[in-house]
Amino acid sequence: MEYNDFKTILHERRSVRRFTEQEVAVEDIKELIDCARYAPSDTNSQTWEFIAIVNREKIKEIEQMTWDQLHKRAAEAEQRGLSKEARLLVKSFGPYATAFSDAPVLIVCLATPYMSKFRDRIFDPVQLVDDAVWAEEGIKSSCLAAQNLMLAAHARGLATCPMTGPVLLASEQLREYLEIPEHSQINMVISLGYPSERPGKLPRKEVDEILRIVN
Repeated sequence: MEYNDFKTILHERRSVRRFTEQEVAVEDIKELIDCARYAPSDTNSQTWEFIAIVNREKIKEIEQMTWDQLHKRAAEAEQRGLSKEARLLVKSFGPYATAFSDAPVLIVCLATPYMSKFRDRIFDPVQLVDDAVWAEEGIKSSCLAAQNLMLAAHARGLATCPMTGPVLLASEQLREYLEIPEHSQINMVISLGYPSERPGKLPRKEVDEILRIVN
């Protein structure tokens, strides 16, 4: 592949929130996960797992549990005198948190515990860091895999949108509903389908704003 071809994939990928009715084949999902699993990870720990929900009724149920928790948080904010913020939470954040509702596929990205021979033989015996750091390591690698998945989907003519709304609002309900073990962290959800919209290109910070070169 030429560099410019790859750069085009990067630049043209969009976060899409509206999808057609066309279903996504299981083989396509497996192809995307095949690409995801080739992401780099700390000491090749591969701290990622994926749940692909292809049942639209189940996706709607996850949408509803997200809304239920959002309304609960809004009601609690109202009781604390934060009426304006409560309304904004429902009106502004709600649609973003549940923008997966009409997608034919919802992928739940999990981060599994970081385990390696380095941790077993060196890091844990010398108490290198707190256990919370290892949980963060799992999330980092899971995010890298998720990016692979989304770029691969775009290259395959599919569209995605990464979201954390259900994780922020209804992680425990989602965990119970999908029988996710306690040791796995819910990182994000990614809607997947064939796009029915083409969002415009959003502005990005200039390279010189985000890069510092040290000689």
